[in-house]
Amino acid sequence: MRISCAFGPSSRTVEHIALAEELGYDRAWVYDSPGVYLDAWATLALAAQRTERIGLGTGVATPSLRHPLVVAAAIATVEDLAPGRVAAGFGAGASARWLLGQSAMRWAEVGAYVAAVRGLLRGEQVEWEGRRIAMMQPPGWGPARPLDVPVMIAAEGPKGLAVAREHGDGVSTFVNAAPREFDWIMRLVFGTVLEDGEALDSDRVVDAVGAIAGLGYHATYEWQGPEAVRGLPNGEGWLDTVLAVPEAERHLAVHEGHGVVVNDIDRKYVPRELGAASTWVGTVADLRAKVEELAADGVTEVTYQPGGADVARELRTFAEAAFPVRV
Repeated sequence: MRISCAFGPSSRTVEHIALAEELGYDRAWVYDSPGVYLDAWATLALAAQRTERIGLGTGVATPSLRHPLVVAAAIATVEDLAPGRVAAGFGAGASARWLLGQSAMRWAEVGAYVAAVRGLLRGEQVEWEGRRIAMMQPPGWGPARPLDVPVMIAAEGPKGLAVAREHGDGVSTFVNAAPREFDWIMRLVFGTVLEDGEALDSDRVVDAVGAIAGLGYHATYEWQGPEAVRGLPNGEGWLDTVLAVPEAERHLAVHEGHGVVVNDIDRKYVPRELGAASTWVGTVADLRAKVEELAADGVTEVTYQPGGADVARELRTFAEAAFPVRV
C-alpha cells in the first residue's frame, strides 16, 4: 500500500511537499480549485524542483477550467522537471465548480476531455471543438512523446467509474468504496492524531479537522439541496444565514475556506465535536487500525490531507500511524 498526502495548494505547500518526501510519503497530490487555493500546476512545478523522489500529481484537475492542450503542456512541463514521478488526476470538478457557482460537469464531458489529453500526450492529433489539435513542441522544448503518465479518475458513482474503466489507470474516492476490479484504488482521508489526554473537541483538533466538518454542510447544500441542510445539527441557523446572503454571491459565502479553513458561518453553526465524528481522530493505534481496514478492503493508496496551522506536525504523526501498514 502507498501512503500519500494531499494539499489545497498555498504559499507553503512546496515546503510541505519537501517535508513529505523527507518523511517518506509516496506521493503528494494537490487540489485544483483556483477559487480558494493557489495554482495546482505551478505548485507541482516548484515542488518538482525542490524534491527528488516523491510522486507528484493533481488530485484532481477540473477539466472545464483549462483547454486540454493547456493541461497536456502542463503535464509535460512537470514531467520534464520530475521524470517518471508525475500522475494526473481528473474529476467532474464538483467542489471547484461550486466555488464558481456552477454544478459538476457531465461525466461524458470528463471522459472526452481525458481521452483528448491522453491522446495529446501520446503525440497524436485529436479533435477538439471541431478542430485538429496536437502537441507540437519541437525537440528540446520538452520531454519526448509519447508520454506515459498514469491517470487517476475521482469517481463516487457508476457514471464516474465507467469513465475510470475506459480512460483511467485507477480510481480515487473519499466517500464510497471503489470496486476491487481496479488495480489502483486511492482513498482520501482526513483526521489528526490526538495528544495524550487531548479532548476530541480541543481547539487544536477543531483547527485540524473543523473545515472537513464544514465541508459536509457545503456538500449537503450542493448535492441534496438547501432544505436538506435543515436536517443537520444547527442546520436551520446555518441555512438561514446562508440564504440571507444575496443570491449572486451566496456560493462564495458557502464555500469560503472550502476544506482547509473554518469559515465564519461554519464556526458559528457546525458543532465543534462534529470534526472528530466525521474524520479520523484518535491515537496512533486508532488511525493505524483504520488504514489496515482500508488495506483489507482492497485500497492500494491512502492519501491523507493534513489540516490546521501545523501541517508539519500532522504529516509526522500520520506517518507514524500509517507507514507500518505500508510495509
